[in-house]
Formats: sequence, structure tokens, C-alpha cells
Amino acid sequence: MVSRRLVPGEKTPLDGDDYDGRSASASEKSNITPAVPAAVIFKLLAFTAAMVAGPLGTYYLTLNTIFKGNTTFAGGSAAFMANVVLIAYVIVAMREDQSDALEAAEKEKKGR
Repeated sequence: MVSRRLVPGEKTPLDGDDYDGRSASASEKSNITPAVPAAVIFKLLAFTAAMVAGPLGTYYLTLNTIFKGNTTFAGGSAAFMANVVLIAYVIVAMREDQSDALEAAEKEKKGR
């Protein structure tokens, strides 16, 4: 294995840059707010739980009570419930998007 001799005054890759550990804007506070609001995360978690529990609960509730052991109809009702949860999520997301647009329009009107 060949090794390279160090020349005095030459920087090695281990030396790196002259970084003293301070940032350029050390006096400014950093923004530590989350990128996504907590309400959005909670809605997503709620719809995730509904997407799991809704169809499974529907399947097992209707399997022996309504459809008397017919797994095809119980599976169909579970698929229907999954679509209901999905449509509800889309509606909630659209309303949230509309409310954000309305707030932006009100701020624009007040700014004039």
C-alpha cells in the first residue's frame, strides 16, 4: 500500500474548513415550528384508524348478524365502508383547503 507524505502547510481532508462552530445568524432564534400543523396530523391519524377499524368492524359485525355467514356480502359491505371513509376524508380535505383559501383572501382584503 502506498502512502502519501504530508507537505507542511498543506490541508488534509481531515482538517476541513476553518469552521468555528458559530452560525452566521447566531443572534437570531431558529424557527422550530412543525411543518405540518398538529390538527392535520390528528385528522390523518383519525382517518387512518377509521380506515382500519371501519371495514374490519363492518365485516365482522355483518358476517353473522345480517348476512348469516355469507362472506361475500360481508366483504362487500366492508369494501363499501372503506369507500365511505375515503370519501369522508376527501370531503374534509377539500373543506380544509377552501378554508385556507378564504383566510388568505380575507388577509389580502385587509392588507389593501
